[in-house]
Amino acid sequence: MLSQPIQEKLDRELKKYPVDQKQSAVMSALRFVQDEKGWIAPEDMADVAAYLGMAQMAVYEVASFYHMYNLKPMGKHTLTVCTNLPCQLSGAADTVAHLKTRLGIGLGEVTADGKFGLREGECMGACVDAPMFTVNNRKLCGRLTAEKIDQILAELSTEQGAKP
Repeated sequence: MLSQPIQEKLDRELKKYPVDQKQSAVMSALRFVQDEKGWIAPEDMADVAAYLGMAQMAVYEVASFYHMYNLKPMGKHTLTVCTNLPCQLSGAADTVAHLKTRLGIGLGEVTADGKFGLREGECMGACVDAPMFTVNNRKLCGRLTAEKIDQILAELSTEQGAKP
């Protein structure tokens, strides 16, 4: 069952749509769940589907299509590297290789201490700043070099109280 805070947020969101179009709030519902829990479990998708009166498969299709949703625990800081062509041409492969080496994990994995998750994502719409990654789908970090990546990782490692 969706928590009370998620239900309250979702009820506010639903006011933006016609009564018979509740499924329009599915992306917001998934975001609310992920913000609270850090990821979206199959049970959460079933709860969202029930709340919005839509098929569970339809919720899964949305959650699995967009790269901003975590369908498994991805650590306190999820780094999503853009690997589309403009970023690739600007050094995304080097960015991924450096992160893999520094974190000791591959794409789709989480560090043993649970601090970092690493994954690839689609275009983030800021090709001028390539290569880039996001931190928890909230902070965009661009024009990445090995030194800048190391600085960002150091800052994230010492950050206190951040949500997953």
